[in-house]
Amino acid sequence: MEAETLAEDFWVDNRKAQAHMQQMTALRDEVTTWESIDTQLTDLQGLAGLLEEEPDEGLQAEIVASLTALEQQVEQLLFSLMLNGEHDQSNAILSIHAGSGGVDAQDWAEMLFRMYLRWTEGHKFRTEVYDYSEGEEAGLKSVTIEVTGRYAYGYLRSEIGTQRLIRLSPFDAAHRRHTSFAKVEVLPDIEDSIEIIIRPEDLKIDTYRSTGAGGQHVNKTDSAVRMKHIPSGIVVTCQNERSQNQNREVALKLLKARLYEREVRRREEETARLKGDFVQSDFGAQIRTVTIHPYTIVKDHRTNFETSDTDGYLNGNVDPFIFAYLRMKPAA
Repeated sequence: MEAETLAEDFWVDNRKAQAHMQQMTALRDEVTTWESIDTQLTDLQGLAGLLEEEPDEGLQAEIVASLTALEQQVEQLLFSLMLNGEHDQSNAILSIHAGSGGVDAQDWAEMLFRMYLRWTEGHKFRTEVYDYSEGEEAGLKSVTIEVTGRYAYGYLRSEIGTQRLIRLSPFDAAHRRHTSFAKVEVLPDIEDSIEIIIRPEDLKIDTYRSTGAGGQHVNKTDSAVRMKHIPSGIVVTCQNERSQNQNREVALKLLKARLYEREVRRREEETARLKGDFVQSDFGAQIRTVTIHPYTIVKDHRTNFETSDTDGYLNGNVDPFIFAYLRMKPAA
């Protein structure tokens, strides 16, 4: 792959070249990681040999601590072997929508947005906000971001569904307990890996002025784009880029991802129907409940995995739930 980058015409197709560079970097990082682990194990074996010759409690503690850290690193890397779906290595398009629950639901949607941003930071994934719609009093109505990094979609596809929050509402003067909902959607960024034909005459494109949290999430421009695919009724928006042309390109990418996802679901449902085990699937299916009052617990209803560390979860510690889901899937 490195040799291919030296070709004179390598950058003629800029998008293809960037995808090539991204894949090459990811592969190099993966090889470097495993080589580093191998080197550290060799070094530890050498230290263990010294320990046999001359016992040293300090050295023994150092070896045990290093080995434990390596075991944890390897365990996490082994989870990547479960990410063998067609698009698991792809970037992801993550959307969060406030559901029922009024202002509390919009606040809950923003809490989830912050949580996933912290999760992406922990995994060194890059994020870019494509669309952000503020709540009327607090929080947000919806947000769409791209998560860039190897296996981003493979990890995040476990988060598809509705999450419920039970707490004492900070927006209720009587401070009563409220239940609110937010829906999470995750799509693979398929780019040009799959041909999705969209005819220009099937599109209705409107432009409008960007809105957002004081420039915190989006650039204030007059070139935001709303694109509707007339045959399917799917609507996508983008208000983040600097020009209308850039917003059109991003909106078209979002539309392609949603059309692909819809076709995949249609085929899966048809296959299940023919097999006689069809059950209507819906992104509104509740997957997880976060309870802050009268006790603290986060429970995944698909895997039954739970934790009382609600603060850790809301601060981005989502991996235990993702790993529990990945463990469950092969046996399904």
